Amino acid sequence: MTNVKIGLETHVQLDTETKLFCGCPNEETEEPNTHVCETCLGHPGSKPRLNRKVLEYAVKTSQALQCDINEDIFFSRKTYFYPDMSKNFQITQYEVPVGEDGSIEVKTGDEKREIGINRLHIEEDPAKMKHEGGSISSSDYTRVDYNRAGTPLLEIVTAPDFESPKQARSYLQQLAQMLEYLKIYHPESEFSIKSDANISIDGGQRVEVKNITGTAGIEKALSYEITRQKQLKKRGREITQQTRNYNAGQEITEKMREKEEEKDYGYIFDPDLTRQELDKEFREKLRGQIPELPYEKFDRFLGEYGLAEKQVESLVRDQQMADDFEKLADKHDTEVTASFMTGDLRKVLNYNDKEYRGGLKVEWISYLVGLLEDEEISDRNAEKVLREIVEDPQSPEQIVEDQDLKKAEESEVDRFIDEAIDDNPDAVEDYSSGDEGAVNFLVGQVMNLSQGKADPKTAREKIIEKLG
Repeated sequence: MTNVKIGLETHVQLDTETKLFCGCPNEETEEPNTHVCETCLGHPGSKPRLNRKVLEYAVKTSQALQCDINEDIFFSRKTYFYPDMSKNFQITQYEVPVGEDGSIEVKTGDEKREIGINRLHIEEDPAKMKHEGGSISSSDYTRVDYNRAGTPLLEIVTAPDFESPKQARSYLQQLAQMLEYLKIYHPESEFSIKSDANISIDGGQRVEVKNITGTAGIEKALSYEITRQKQLKKRGREITQQTRNYNAGQEITEKMREKEEEKDYGYIFDPDLTRQELDKEFREKLRGQIPELPYEKFDRFLGEYGLAEKQVESLVRDQQMADDFEKLADKHDTEVTASFMTGDLRKVLNYNDKEYRGGLKVEWISYLVGLLEDEEISDRNAEKVLREIVEDPQSPEQIVEDQDLKKAEESEVDRFIDEAIDDNPDAVEDYSSGDEGAVNFLVGQVMNLSQGKADPKTAREKIIEKLG
């Protein structure tokens, strides 16, 4: 069995008003090289100044990841020549990061694994490279847009504790959830989470794969790279320490260069930035702003509401959905509420490629859950209402009234059943011959005749009773 070791270096772009070391707007714009100044372009004589909000985000995230916070930090210059960093060095942290020696428990399926967090530090994003006519290795030429240069990043470096691409994907999903709860990352924004991965098999040389975006991308990139290394080993070829790029279009990794050592970057203390003292009062103030985190909410929901683990996972995946569930659980049956929110509601949202937040009101969900609790609407028609309010946010009461979607009276159901039996003698004969599946067909006919207003369970019982 192949022994796989994976470590991740994850870069979280921060949604702050201004860049990390200057006052330029920290936002996307179609016109290249317009959100720039002397500082983010590295002009001689320009002086950086630290964005304090970034420092707060870094401390809060470090605390959420159980890191030790260093009380006295400073910034360094990572020196390298590359066109995406016009001043020929990147301002980062090397010797003393904001946080180190933390951990996070990652759940993959039914397995839980403790992942070490080696360090969390602050650094600036380089410019955006646009490779025209191909990929980084085959383009005709490259354009550089410096609007992104100086965007604040949190870099979170794990220990090489992952043993599979699936574990790495689960980690990124749970990290993104945590950052969303902290209000540091917003999935719907233009800011992204990217990772570099370090992979080795059977104790061999470590290969770095850069520029992997998203959670699905990390699993694909790692799976390809592990297979590539296995094939090299199988053929008796050497696995060399190198840096590779992930080509998402082809879902392959491509060699960029032989791997540098940290000493090759020539780190030096940045003389233009002062040391930052993270005293106890500052740290405790930020710790008090950390909300109940996803794993904490998961454990509480399990104990407090007695729901299935899959339901709780679905609820806490979205902070707004979890908060609204708690409001609804105060006045509705928790099982009915959870089943509706994690079942039909989640299905309709996924189909429409929409998030829970940003359109649905908790009182709308409460209205539909109430109808289901009182058995005044069928599951089918409740889902129909959901589809309409997700596609076009509006009050569900009017939809139910206008389309007459509440359950049919018992006398109406009896009439629909008689009609279904009379119109489908072949199905009746099949049932009489022992084909119990014919009842399902008749139930379907009743549901169509009633336009979803009949309760399928009640209809089934009545059909069987009538057919003897």
